[in-house]
Amino acid sequence: MIQETEAAVELETAMSAAADAAPALVNSRPGDRATWLRAIADRLDGDAEALVAVAARESRLTEQRLRGELVRTTFQLRLFSRVVEDGGYLDAIVDHADADWPMGARPDLRRMLRPLGPAAVYAASNFPFAFSVAGGDTAAAIAAGAPVVVKAHSAHPELSRAVAVHLHEALAAAGAPRGAFALVEGREAGLALVLDPRLTVATFTGSLAGGRALFDLAASRPEPIPFYGELGSVNPVFVTGAAAAARGREIAAGFAASLTLGVGQFCTKPGVLFVPAGSSFADEVVEAVRGTSGGPMLTDAIRGGYFASLAPLAERDDVELLIGSPAEAQEPVPTIYGTDATTFLAHADELLEEHFGPAAVLVRYGSADELLAAARALPGQLTATVQGVDGDPVGPLLELLAGRAGRVLWNGWPTGVSVTYAQQHGGPYPATTAPHFTSVGTASIARFLRPVAYQDTPDVLLPPALQEANPWSVPRLVDGVRTPGQPA
Repeated sequence: MIQETEAAVELETAMSAAADAAPALVNSRPGDRATWLRAIADRLDGDAEALVAVAARESRLTEQRLRGELVRTTFQLRLFSRVVEDGGYLDAIVDHADADWPMGARPDLRRMLRPLGPAAVYAASNFPFAFSVAGGDTAAAIAAGAPVVVKAHSAHPELSRAVAVHLHEALAAAGAPRGAFALVEGREAGLALVLDPRLTVATFTGSLAGGRALFDLAASRPEPIPFYGELGSVNPVFVTGAAAAARGREIAAGFAASLTLGVGQFCTKPGVLFVPAGSSFADEVVEAVRGTSGGPMLTDAIRGGYFASLAPLAERDDVELLIGSPAEAQEPVPTIYGTDATTFLAHADELLEEHFGPAAVLVRYGSADELLAAARALPGQLTATVQGVDGDPVGPLLELLAGRAGRVLWNGWPTGVSVTYAQQHGGPYPATTAPHFTSVGTASIARFLRPVAYQDTPDVLLPPALQEANPWSVPRLVDGVRTPGQPA
């Protein structure tokens, strides 16, 4: 009871401050927010040694991996600083009044994107820097002008608190409003957070069960809010017969490396591999996986969940263990189960369950029709990959996969999500709860914004981005003509 009371007080303090800060953030200059983001990045870089040491103790990840992830984290922050300085993300549009408009006299209309308001970010376990307290969601929300309340993940509480201190101090020193950022901890706080009436939007990266529970809570509120959940994906890979014949060993090695990267604890891990039947390629895959190794998982709970997810496969008589261990071991080893396309199509729901760890299902298909049928059976995915050769008649397959996944790859591997302008890290349900948005890349800022149009509003009352003089010098569409801006 004491812990619940403390959690309630902590949450009330955070949300009250966020609500108070929201108006100041809405009216903050893009250039100011860019300064805040760079200040956070500088603080994190300046304490990299200590932060990586804490992360290594809590996450069981290697120092090399964590250093690279921290670099990604501060890069994201600085990338968003450039995005807000450019101002194009505001999508500012000005339509002057036009008495001769073909559809009848047009009023003066001006439209732009504005921050939604206080945002919740539910941190992930598998990226203690890049998808956690100062990760991409937090960077995008601050860039948009939304106060952020982060719910820390229980897998790395000490690191979460250390990073939160840096955010608080960096934002204060850079002149950000008090309440622009807060950290809360614990399951009770996490559930209460999504129901708080002052909250306007929430993001989540994690399991299907956890994300769906929060999504349902967000939808059950008297005033439902957008909930952007990244929930799960098996990231299928389709290998054509021509590709297997031409580059079999290379593809097998690439698959094995992608499967076991980070002990298979990436949301983009390839979990289902479709291979041509009657060839030696499946054997090449097994040999490539045999040359890899497992390792410790992030937490004991994740390890337990991984082995529990494999148990139903071990009990089936229509799949076979090609490599690995069907029983719980001290640490997971790379594991492949095999079956045929007929079995897969008859039991797709069961065989497409995500296994968060170094395991995958290999499916042998006998014809192009079976391959297309398998693609049709897929639920929403973050990624889908085709390994082919020039001239492969895979146009229909690619078209199907574009309807199922947020990112379609040709002769690549889904692990490795580039943080850039054109990235799409999302997909139809159950990959995410909002397939038209991304959680990686600069376009993720859109999740924390909503459009507002002003009609016949006096210039002095308009937001700066829509005023006639354009004092923020942002790019705009004026009477259908693109006009460039200058950094704000």
